[in-house]
Amino acid sequence: MAVARVVMFDGVTSERMAQLKREMEQGQPPEGMPSSEFIMLHDPAAEKSLVVAVFDNDDDYQRADAILSAMPAGDTPGSRTSVTKYDVSHRMSM
Repeated sequence: MAVARVVMFDGVTSERMAQLKREMEQGQPPEGMPSSEFIMLHDPAAEKSLVVAVFDNDDDYQRADAILSAMPAGDTPGSRTSVTKYDVSHRMSM
C-alpha cells in the first residue's frame, strides 16, 4: 500500500516557493531518497505550504522520512508545523 508524508509549513513567501521550484528543477533528490510522487501546494495570502510525498511502501516512507527530517531548516519552505503519515487509500488521475 502506498504511504504519504504530509508536511505543513508556515511563513512561506511566494519568493521562497519560486526559489524552491528552481532548486528542485535544477538539482537532484537527496542521496538515498526513494522515488516518490511529490506535490507542493502554496497559499500565498496565508504564507502557508503543504507538501505531499507519496511512496510505494512503508519501507520507502521510513527511509525518506529519516532523510527529510535530517535536512537543515534552511532547506525547507518555511517553519515546519506538522508532519503526518497517511495511508493512501485511493489515487486517480483525471
